[in-house]
Amino acid sequence: QNISMIMKKRETVIIFSAHSDDFVIGAGGTIAKYSEEGKKVLVFVMSYGEKSHPWMKDNVTKKFRSEEAFKASEVLGCTTTFFNLKEFDFKEEAKRKRLIKKIKEIVITEKPSKIFTHSDEDPHPDHRATHLLTLDVFDLLKKKPDVYIYSIWNPVSMKTLDVPKMYVDISSTFKKKLQALKLFRSQYQAILPLSLQTLFRNLKAGLKIKKKMGEEFYKIK
Repeated sequence: QNISMIMKKRETVIIFSAHSDDFVIGAGGTIAKYSEEGKKVLVFVMSYGEKSHPWMKDNVTKKFRSEEAFKASEVLGCTTTFFNLKEFDFKEEAKRKRLIKKIKEIVITEKPSKIFTHSDEDPHPDHRATHLLTLDVFDLLKKKPDVYIYSIWNPVSMKTLDVPKMYVDISSTFKKKLQALKLFRSQYQAILPLSLQTLFRNLKAGLKIKKKMGEEFYKIK
């Protein structure tokens, strides 16, 4: 009986990610830390990102991009599920697949304390679309979790200057984050500049909390 009570009390956190590597770049250190603390971390990826390799068949790209994400998830200690939306068409695809209803049911079942999603200031349309999908689901919930945003391609956030920030000390899990990032071999052209940008961002966030490494999030709900 005690075990079932402990299991019931286990905190759940949900991360929404537009593509297979975004959750690692934006929140990899935090995911690893939460997982080590015994939290249940669930990642939901909107798209396989098959357009990253237009010269290959979609199913081939989907296969290796999902395999990379699953291996990275093992390193970080989370479970990852793909929704298989077509890139650059999230809004229509989500409508067609009745995705908001599906996600709402997942959130109601899992009862997360926190949800992490993309920033709406990110220049990538899929990242902004993921942000809007998250808010559409949030609006339908009676019991509302806290919602935080993470940055990928936007170096600064102008809209969030007055929004509460949350810093997570990832000094002990930054190695895992890098290890997970290195698994996205298909994305080597984007991963190198993003890794450097991530390193800089995590150092900067670490300075704010007087730690070696940190991740910074904005609480929007």
